[in-house]
Amino acid sequence: MPTMADVAKLANVALSTVSYAINGTRPISEETRQRIFAAMEELGYQPNALARGLASKRSRILALLFPAPERGLGITELEFVTAAADAAKENDYNLILWSSELKKIDELRELTQQGLVDGVVAMEVHLHDKRIEMLREADFPFSMIGRCAESDGIDYVDIDFDQVVREAVDYLKELGHTRIAFVNHSQAEYDAEYGPAVRAEAAFAAAVKDAGLPNLVRRCRAAPPAGYEAFGSLLSEDPSITALITMNERAIPGIMLGISEKGWSIPDDFSLVAIVSSARAAEMVMPALTTMEPPSAKMGRVGVELLIRKLESGDQDTAKILLPCRLVIRGSTGPCRRPPEGAHG
Repeated sequence: MPTMADVAKLANVALSTVSYAINGTRPISEETRQRIFAAMEELGYQPNALARGLASKRSRILALLFPAPERGLGITELEFVTAAADAAKENDYNLILWSSELKKIDELRELTQQGLVDGVVAMEVHLHDKRIEMLREADFPFSMIGRCAESDGIDYVDIDFDQVVREAVDYLKELGHTRIAFVNHSQAEYDAEYGPAVRAEAAFAAAVKDAGLPNLVRRCRAAPPAGYEAFGSLLSEDPSITALITMNERAIPGIMLGISEKGWSIPDDFSLVAIVSSARAAEMVMPALTTMEPPSAKMGRVGVELLIRKLESGDQDTAKILLPCRLVIRGSTGPCRRPPEGAHG
């Protein structure tokens, strides 16, 4: 791979002169500039993103704000990140993952003030998110994968949680299930107003109410033992539960263990649906999980493209995009066959 030193040697100039030609920090003669760029073309030399950015007073670097939540970076989240990086690369940008905690607003402010990045894409958005407030106040270019309680004037792409949860409930009801529970993210994430946790739980409450079913919900830490405990707690509340919907991938092994310890099999005695969970995650357990599969790649891509559109065109119109999840039926769901035990009216 050719280097800047190779370019300098072929053009018969100092290494520093090549740097000046690329980043425009000092004037050089047009004849010298043309000789340097001819050498670059002959060698196939590509200046790095930072050097190209200096010439245009832009870094061509974007930051993906992903504050590591208590559940960490899982398979589904990784699909968002990978797609975002691919979209940036295709548009001649580089993407860095910024994992600073939500509360460390000073670190984010410093990032935006140093000129190291042209804009940011915010993930793991909360209903009242201090990062978004700061970015708005600073008038710094950004977009969101997710949305706040008040998102006027902000570009975002998010999952349509009303569609996702309602379709999952309707699907299980059509299979004959009349006692359907929901296992959400943790109490801490709900209390912090993490958007998906709040929206999905509200959507579940509305869906089961419209279906004439009880509202059976547990909030659960992102760990198998917590899933096991949540499942046991739900059965104590209503032993007639025959199906469960969860948005908590890491709790699923514990839930499945609880089902097994009851002597039940999936899906003959109990059905399980994972929402906002990728195919890769769904196929890591036996039986493979029926999912409401998120358009992870599309969301990561769109989040970045919305930001790039703002940077490149200065377009002041905002895009508010809600995407549905797709029901993918696998081996974890089936008709309700288990007779009720002590059903609650």
